[in-house]
Amino acid sequence: MHEFEVREEIALDATPEEVWEAIATGPGVDSWFMGRNRIEQAEGGTLTHEVMGQTSTATVTGWEPGRRFAYESDKNPDGTFMAFEYLIEGREGGSTVLRMVHNGFLGDDWEAQYEALKKGDGHYLKKLAAYLRHFPGRTSRFSFLVPGPRVPDHARLWDGFRSALGVTGELTPGTRVRIAVDGVAPADGVIVSTDYPTIPSVCTGDSLYTFMCGYRDTVVVEQHCFADGVDGDAARDAWAAWAARAYA
Repeated sequence: MHEFEVREEIALDATPEEVWEAIATGPGVDSWFMGRNRIEQAEGGTLTHEVMGQTSTATVTGWEPGRRFAYESDKNPDGTFMAFEYLIEGREGGSTVLRMVHNGFLGDDWEAQYEALKKGDGHYLKKLAAYLRHFPGRTSRFSFLVPGPRVPDHARLWDGFRSALGVTGELTPGTRVRIAVDGVAPADGVIVSTDYPTIPSVCTGDSLYTFMCGYRDTVVVEQHCFADGVDGDAARDAWAAWAARAYA
C-alpha cells in the first residue's frame, strides 16, 4: 500500500449555504460529481456512490453544516481506502473559499492512480464552480459518465473534442461552441475551463459537459442535464457512439 494526500483550494461565487448543499447532499453532488450519490445527513451516516455499475460506500466522519463535511470509504480487502474533508469559509460579498483534503492508501498501481487523482480533484472542483455559477439553485435531472477508447495521442484527442464542439481554433475559457453530435440536440455554449491536453468543460443553457482524457488515456464524456423532458439514456448512447466513431 502507498499513502497519498492531495490538497486543493478554490474560491467560489456562492454562499457557504449554497456550497454546503452542493457538496453534502445527494442531489447537489449529482449535479457536478460523477455517478449517483446518496448521503445520510449526520455524522456516522452512510454515503453511497454508484458509477458505471459499481457501488461503493463510505461513512460520514464530519458533519458541521455550512462549515465542515468529511467522509471515509470502507476499506478494500487489500486495506486501501480514500477519505475526503471539505472545509467551508465564508467571505465578504457572499462568496466562499472551499478547501479539500483527499487522502488514504492506494494499491499496486498507485503511481498512475495518484497522477489521475491529482488531475481529477482539481478538475472536479472547477466543475463545482461552474455548476454554482451557471446553474444556481438547480439540480441535475440526469447525469452520466461515458468511457470511450484509449487515446494516448493527445493531439488526436483534442481534435475530436474540437470537432464535437464545432471549434476549429483553440479551446480556451470563453470560447463559444456549438455542440453538434448525431443523436444530441444542437446547443450553443461556452467553454468554462480547460486543461490541455486532458479536459475542456462546457456550459450550455441546460447542461454542464466535460470531455476528458481520463485514467490511462481513456476518453470520457460527462453530462449533467438540468432540463426536464430530455431522454438521458438516448443522450448517453449518442455520446458513446460519438466516442467510438471519433476515435475508431
